Amino acid sequence: MNSIRRRLLVALLGALLVAGVAGAGVTFLSARGEVSRLLDEELRQVALSLRDHSRLDFARLESRTSDPDLRVLVQIWDPAFDRPYSSRVATPLPRQKDEGFTTLEHEGRAWRIYTTFSAKQIIQVAQPTLLRTELAALTAVRLLLPVLVILPLLGVLGWWIVGRGLAPLKALADSLAQRAPTSLEPMPVLESPEEVQPLVRSLNELLARLDDAFDTQRRFAADAAHELRTPLTALTLQIQIARRAESLEERAVALDRLEQGVKRATRLVQQLLTMARLDPDAARPATAIDLASVAASVVEEKRPLAEQRGLSLSLASVPVTLYGQEEALRILVANLVDNALRYTPPGGTVEVRVAPDGDHARVEVADSGPGIPEEERERVFDRFYRGRQAPGGGSGLGLAIVRQIVTLHGGWIALDQSPSGGLLVSARFPAKATVA
Repeated sequence: MNSIRRRLLVALLGALLVAGVAGAGVTFLSARGEVSRLLDEELRQVALSLRDHSRLDFARLESRTSDPDLRVLVQIWDPAFDRPYSSRVATPLPRQKDEGFTTLEHEGRAWRIYTTFSAKQIIQVAQPTLLRTELAALTAVRLLLPVLVILPLLGVLGWWIVGRGLAPLKALADSLAQRAPTSLEPMPVLESPEEVQPLVRSLNELLARLDDAFDTQRRFAADAAHELRTPLTALTLQIQIARRAESLEERAVALDRLEQGVKRATRLVQQLLTMARLDPDAARPATAIDLASVAASVVEEKRPLAEQRGLSLSLASVPVTLYGQEEALRILVANLVDNALRYTPPGGTVEVRVAPDGDHARVEVADSGPGIPEEERERVFDRFYRGRQAPGGGSGLGLAIVRQIVTLHGGWIALDQSPSGGLLVSARFPAKATVA
């Protein structure tokens, strides 16, 4: 289980244990040096004390012992005797030629020896170096032992302290758990500890975005239901008229109107699905796109429709690259061209232009239609809004979808009058734009 309390406790106790072991190690090294200096001085004092007795009488020094508590081994060489005197039963250590301290290996043990001279006698006082290591280790253990003893108590205390420190997080989780699914009010920030406040602010921002998304969804669903009710009602009436038709001609007219109504409803549903796919939360990764290439493919796709309606559809483009959703930009250009073809009377012109504009990419669609009155140019971007001069068959979603795509790419869109008196729609995008 991934527990913050457990990880903090393990980290704290681990750090304490490491610090204790490190302190014991440092103490061991320091104590070993001090012990070595003290015991060296002890060896030297013993040797000097024996030397100050002038010449030692071996006959009176023959008594030996094997007492393990003796820390010092004394050996004296005298030319009058074959074997050196030894204070303990032990194999004689190698005789040293120089006065002072020496460390050597003898029969698998390390010895520290101090040598001095008295007349013709050589006095050596020795001690196993293992004794020094044992004394230093004992000092380090005495330092570490309290840490090991108190560690469990610190663990319990640390568990409680960390729990108290994490209590605001639990309180925050409990508060969120007790909320109703529709309760998206912000959490109080100032009541939280300073360390928790960034989390609370982020949660509040998320709740605000969710509230906006749900509100948009509710409004969109209500608008969609309202707008779908009209064409569906019309379809029902056309079906009833077709059923009541008394002649083939009346039935043909009713079926033709029914077909047109189905097409309008189909287009409305397609536009609604397009807006749903353009939800920023469901945006796909941005890719490098040649906007001129996208416009060219749309113009070729719409050219038969323009010829059918007796319109001139042209393209003037310069290659320009931006980062975004290719399918979304294709929908943008297609909607603008569709609107221009729908509102431009026969014999008119529709021109698509793509070009760089400083650090931006610009796409424009100009037509020779009736245009849009200046007082309506902002409202036509609202969902389901249709201008007073708009002919039948539209859904009122085309420009709303266009603005949503422009916003998704961090761009701007403006409506103006074209040179031929119709409508000029200009959309600009940062050349290095990424999808928001």
